[in-house]
Amino acid sequence: MTHAELVKSLLENQDLKYRDFHASLLPNIDKKSIIGVRVPVMRKIAKEFMDSAAKCVAGAKSAVGKSAAKTMPKDVANFLDKLPHKYFEENQVHLLAVEKIKDADECLRRIEQFLPYINNWAVCDGKSPKALLKDEARFLARIKAWLKSSKPYTVRFGVNMLMNFFLDERFDKKHLEMVAAIDENLFDDSDTGAAKSSINAARPTDRYYVQMVIAWYFATALAKQWDSAFPYVKNRKLSPWIHAKTIQKACESYRITDEQKKVLRALK
Repeated sequence: MTHAELVKSLLENQDLKYRDFHASLLPNIDKKSIIGVRVPVMRKIAKEFMDSAAKCVAGAKSAVGKSAAKTMPKDVANFLDKLPHKYFEENQVHLLAVEKIKDADECLRRIEQFLPYINNWAVCDGKSPKALLKDEARFLARIKAWLKSSKPYTVRFGVNMLMNFFLDERFDKKHLEMVAAIDENLFDDSDTGAAKSSINAARPTDRYYVQMVIAWYFATALAKQWDSAFPYVKNRKLSPWIHAKTIQKACESYRITDEQKKVLRALK
């Protein structure tokens, strides 16, 4: 499947009612860039795209030996390299394809190549590049760098990675500190020079989506790591808006007990 064929497939699966609905959830991007393709369909298209690439690699491997096994098929490489994309759905398929790359080095390279082009929350969310777990130390080091980025959606992606992969058996209290530090610095314009190169230069709508993911992260941490996360709420270590939103999201979760919700509501 070529890039042109991929876009054709997306256009053939357009749902105009869904486009209008989804556009309302993405106020910071041009509606004209949204085709209107449902997520399960995009996942299917991404899988077909990568499966066709895998067949090419398998054929090359059979023909010329093992060295071809790590070669990125030309059609896939062309799609991943052709940035920025025109459509929102191309960006979605881009990361859905990258998360299927099994080689950790190539997966990381492709993610970092693409991060600067993300301009909305939906492309950030719901991605699971499991290949990066092959080197957890390097993965965490890159997450730390992403959290310090001046680009809001790179920051959001980094928080998502901590939330998706490092709140269970890989959890460390230091991860809470890392996310809380974003909150502490988010609107700190005390150093005018630093502010120009920091996340503070982002549009208010984009900063909002960083705030939201911080609250989402802490609400999830309360569900999974209560003893470590609760002091951030109890001692009001988060900014007022994120503090309130964290409590709201936690109280909406079925993973938080009724007793815990009672305690949290008393801290609003």
